[in-house]
Formats: sequence, C-alpha cells, structure tokens
Amino acid sequence: MILMNDFKAEPLELREAMLEAAKRVVESGWFVLGKEVSAFEQQWALTCGLKYGVGVGNGMDAIEIGLRALGVGPGDEVITTPMTAFATVLAIIRAGATPVLADIEPQTALLSLESASRCVTSRTKAVVLVHLYGQIRAMDLWKAFCANYEIALIEDCAQAHLASLGGKTAGSFGVMGAYSFYPTKNLGAMGDAGMIVTNVEKLAERASQLRNYGQSVRYQHPELGLNSRLDEMQAAILAERLKWLSVFTERRRQVATAYFDGIKNPNVTCLALPESRSEHVYHLFVITCPCRDALQEHLRQNQIQTFIHYPVPIHIQEPCRNLRHDPLGLVNSEHHADTCLSLPCHPQMSDEDIAAVIAAVNSFQGK
Repeated sequence: MILMNDFKAEPLELREAMLEAAKRVVESGWFVLGKEVSAFEQQWALTCGLKYGVGVGNGMDAIEIGLRALGVGPGDEVITTPMTAFATVLAIIRAGATPVLADIEPQTALLSLESASRCVTSRTKAVVLVHLYGQIRAMDLWKAFCANYEIALIEDCAQAHLASLGGKTAGSFGVMGAYSFYPTKNLGAMGDAGMIVTNVEKLAERASQLRNYGQSVRYQHPELGLNSRLDEMQAAILAERLKWLSVFTERRRQVATAYFDGIKNPNVTCLALPESRSEHVYHLFVITCPCRDALQEHLRQNQIQTFIHYPVPIHIQEPCRNLRHDPLGLVNSEHHADTCLSLPCHPQMSDEDIAAVIAAVNSFQGK
C-alpha cells in the first residue's frame, strides 16, 4: 500500500537525531518552557523572516491566543473559509469572536477575496486567511483588502511551512502567523505543538503571557489565559526535523510536478498550478473528480491510500449551521467538498510509487 504518510520510511539519520534530542531533554531534567523551546522559537521565527516566535500547545491555540492577544473577542467578527480544518473556526469561537464564512475560489480552493468583501461589516475585526494545502497566493491583494477595511490579517499557516511569495515566507504578511506542528504537517512533532510568529513585540509578549495561564511573572495573573505551552521534548524533536525540512519540501515538489505532468485523465482535474515553485509546499496534493468516491475506491483497489480533506464544510457541521456567511452562498465550497481527493505526496515516496499513483489515476474509467 502506498500511504498518505510513511514515517517508518524516514531516514535512519533523522530517527537517530530525534532519539538523541529526546535523550538530551531527559538528561536535562527540564521539560516545560526551557532552553529547547526558546531555541526553537528563535529558529522558526528566523526561518519565517520574523523576530518573535511563541511556542504553544497546538495550531488551534495559536490562532485563539493570537486573536486574544490582538484584542479580538466578544462582539467582533472574523472572516474565514468553510474549507478548512474545524480547528480554524473553533479557535475563533473559543476567542469569543464570531466566525463569518466566505466562499472559496474553485481553481485553488483558497478564500475568495470577492466573497470576503461581501462579508465585511462594522464588526469585522480580522480575516483568518488559510494557506490551504500548502499554497500561498495573492498576498498583496489580501494586505490591501485588510488595510482598506482596517482589519487584521492573520495567517493560518498550518499547512504552509516554507511556502513563500516574493521572497517572504508564510506568516510574515499579516500581523501574525499561526503554525501547527501536528505530526502529519510538513514540519511535524511527535505529538501536538504549535507556534505564533510575528514582528510585533507587544503581541508576542501578550501571547507568551496568555499561553501560561495569563501569568505575567510567577504567581501573578493579570488576566485569564490558557495552559498551552510547547514542551521541551517536542521543541527538541522539531529542531532536528527542521534540518531536513528543505530537502523534504523539495521532494514534495518533485512528486507534485510529476503529478501535474503525468495525470491525463479527463475525469480528473488538478488544482491550479502555482506561478512559482516557492508558492506551494504540497502539504496535500488535491485533485477533483465528479465521481470522487468511485475514484477513491479504484485507487484503494490499486493499493493507494487517499484521504478527503475536507468532506464536510464548516457551515454544514452541526454547531456551525447558524453562522453568518456570504449572502450569495457557499456553492464553491460545497462543490469542492463533494469532489476533492488528496493523493499521496510525501518525501518518502519513490519514483516507482509516483508512477504507480499516476498510472492508477489515469486508468480510472469513471462511473
């Protein structure tokens, strides 16, 4: 079976380095908010071209804490997409704000600027822009949009590690970026982990306080915070995995290039090509097919694992059915959810694996 992710096939050198990192943490006797966390915060902020990194428990907390640090909360609205992991919207709700859902562009599945403009009200305080599947596009337009309406641009970078546009990395375009290091991400920990990156010192300081019970100094709590701290073990492991991220990203791009060149089935459509290689890091390689379920079964029979990201848009989830959305509807999101399918696209794939996936997709007759 060709898997969506194959961690067991990762290089022995990396596995040994992670074990050494874990040993280093155990022998240090310090497990929360220590030197490993501080070092990785600095490393990842620098990688993103930013000054500050605040390690937190996971990517959802990164969005919630970022919103709260910006003063976004009850009575405020935040525009985002229904085509995302539920965590994006749940973070907005947990911050006390109200999510408002705009539709997506069918060619990319990214948030539509035109749809977002129909969602703006006097209560809109931010846009959470999801760099879905690992792609980053049209940031000049989004920056201008947010400046025009005087709202904050927050980047959900959970799938976009190392994605860049015009020499700037995901997370550096808005007031802050929120990263997840969940194990399946391009840069993944061995458990939950996340980070806020920013150039705004006050935002970083408040986020650091909020992640630690709202504590300013030991036993002083000027506000109510969370228990959401990146731990030493995950930080040490992430630091080792970061050394491999560029190589792994390049392999993802090679897999994606082969798919774009090789998939020639009239029943299958690839999403839009990026204008430059740096814009997409292919956390997921997504195709669409009007008979998606039959295609998925065909690929399973050919020993190829696939996933659907995401089969149920946010506005159809039971707790979110009454959320306000684009008055013209969310038709593109619903259609994409009904037709999208993620193919294996990970660094451990061999050339033979890639060829097998292409051959299996092309042999699908449609039903």
